[in-house]
Amino acid sequence: MNFENFQKALSEFQTHCNNVVQNLTANLNLRPNPPPWARIAQNAVKPMSTEAIEKRLEGVPVYALSNATDEFLLVSGASTGKNLGLFCFKKEDAEALLHQVTTIDPLMPSGSKVVPVALNKVFQLKVNGVAFRLIPEFDQVKNAMHEREKSGIPSGDFFGVPVFQSRSLVLKSQSKRYRPLFFRKEDLENSLEKAAGQLNRIKSGDIEVSALEDVIKEMKENSTSKWDDVIFIPPGFDVSTDSNGQ
Repeated sequence: MNFENFQKALSEFQTHCNNVVQNLTANLNLRPNPPPWARIAQNAVKPMSTEAIEKRLEGVPVYALSNATDEFLLVSGASTGKNLGLFCFKKEDAEALLHQVTTIDPLMPSGSKVVPVALNKVFQLKVNGVAFRLIPEFDQVKNAMHEREKSGIPSGDFFGVPVFQSRSLVLKSQSKRYRPLFFRKEDLENSLEKAAGQLNRIKSGDIEVSALEDVIKEMKENSTSKWDDVIFIPPGFDVSTDSNGQ
């Protein structure tokens, strides 16, 4: 998928996700919809604003539990005493959670369901008495730990939502250059394979792993962040490139 078609597909999906999340969070005082995805400011000299980070995250879906009237279903956190609002990156994980909750609680309202919501609208969601958590795909956590071991980093727990990149992969659009961050290692590998076929220069490998939460934190706090030129690629998408990243 080339960059222009990728933008079009994301725009269509973002419209759907925005409609859902507006219903779910109508009373949570969210900001209005941001401009279309990938309108990224260049040469940033200040830490990125929340609005700018939202633009980078547009089109990335997560999956939440909802009741029949489009309100979030919350899970009781036994250890914290707070209600938990969980957003899964994998739809099947959210469906399994819904099944578990309805099995445990026979009073669960009928019509409960899994709905896609836009990550850029909920990544900073705050409600008194509710702790919101992002639930990564288990397979991608394993992939992240494996890649870190290959890089010589001692094995151990991985905290956060893993994102994958390669310095060999750079996207170009209207003379601007972007580094894609993937939520699935397989999508990055597919993109590297396509790029290698197009250019006969890029080789698979050199995969780097970070945590989404750390990336966003640095975007917000550091005016010289190394993440100023990144875009986030939703799970299930791969991209092609026009130029070597070196």
